[in-house]
Amino acid sequence: MPAVPLRSSPDFVAWFRSVAPYINAFRGKTFVVAFGGEVVADGKFVELTHDFNLLAALGIRLVLVHGARPQIEQHLARNDLAGTFHQGIRLTDAEALQCVKEAVGRVRLEIEALLSMGLANSPMANADIRVAGGNFITAQPIGIINGMDLQHTGRVRKVDVAALRDRMEFGEVVLLSPLGYSPTGEVFNLTLEDIATATAIALDADKLVFMMDTDGVQEKRGKLAKELTIAQAQAVLDKKRALPDDVALFLPCAIRACEAGVARTHLISRHTDGALLQELFSDEGIGTMVVESTLNTLRAATIEDVGGILQLLRPLEEEGILVRRSRELLEREIVRFEVLEHDHRIVGCAALYPFPNEDSAELACLAVDAQCRDRGYGEAILMHMSNLAKAQGMQKLFVLTTRTAHWFIEREFKEAGINQLPKEKKELYNYQRRSKVFVKNLK
Repeated sequence: MPAVPLRSSPDFVAWFRSVAPYINAFRGKTFVVAFGGEVVADGKFVELTHDFNLLAALGIRLVLVHGARPQIEQHLARNDLAGTFHQGIRLTDAEALQCVKEAVGRVRLEIEALLSMGLANSPMANADIRVAGGNFITAQPIGIINGMDLQHTGRVRKVDVAALRDRMEFGEVVLLSPLGYSPTGEVFNLTLEDIATATAIALDADKLVFMMDTDGVQEKRGKLAKELTIAQAQAVLDKKRALPDDVALFLPCAIRACEAGVARTHLISRHTDGALLQELFSDEGIGTMVVESTLNTLRAATIEDVGGILQLLRPLEEEGILVRRSRELLEREIVRFEVLEHDHRIVGCAALYPFPNEDSAELACLAVDAQCRDRGYGEAILMHMSNLAKAQGMQKLFVLTTRTAHWFIEREFKEAGINQLPKEKKELYNYQRRSKVFVKNLK
């Protein structure tokens, strides 16, 4: 049986529609992406250039920060020089600095060459990536630490924001190397994480992405932490448990960036093909995202939310789980609805219909986006609606359901008869649907 062409597959159509909101949201935004020299040394940068080309084509302003650690080590070895570190920081003397400059120069040339590809019938066909470079980073020496002079090892002193924005205004991708320059003409060896973090902060970037060896931050049981607030990320560091080297290196940078106003910092694996796209263009993501505070918001619905609520309800209505509501009815009853937003996208909703004469309220239209049903959103909405009912003086919360009885039973609802419904609701009961009634005391 011949394979169904992807363009005609329902999955492809659904996927393409799902990424449309991200495409619209990201246009004109500034992303800083940092990757180590290992990506180039392993020959994986070709695939990454395809992803950078796509981001640039979508109107995203890109600043790329590359490292060169493995290449520097190779140059040192060729010159019979040993890499010297003090408290985890490379000591760069005059001989080592020469190796650093040679290694960084070669890596940069290779990256620029790959970004310039335009082969027909390839993801880079007709690509017009113009790469900008320059003395955008002013550096200063780290100096003496515990009696050790680190010489030409430096840190970022200043980022030339105006020059960077000028290059991006012209549609150029800025490529920053791990070198900085002083006003006196000296060259300093910098780390990619320092440059990436300082640049993202200075530009007030929308996203900072670190590509590393592991998938992200692992929780105690080995499960990937998809989202961490600044406080949660700091707690991971404060626990003093053993962390992979790259997590220990990049997580503090992620915290620092978010504290300084960078909207999102992502930690993703460099080993997964397309990891950058999977992280940026899906709600689920593939790595760990660090944010200032939780992205989830429960709030009263407004008339502007009708479209988003309809998208949640329609699949359940088509399956017969919910009773169909027209747009007009939903607009009239919008004051009854609450919505759960994740990163400004509606992923859940529910409605509350009070019957004050009998101290009861009906919970209706509880729905969660199919892609988000393993994150506890339904439980959060239920708790929120229960608290709203209590605040209105209701003593009982009831639901009518045909398919989700066990879910409510697991949350302390008890099956009840139709006669226990409020009189007004009992008169409207649909005997053809034969929905089961479940009640929960709110006292």
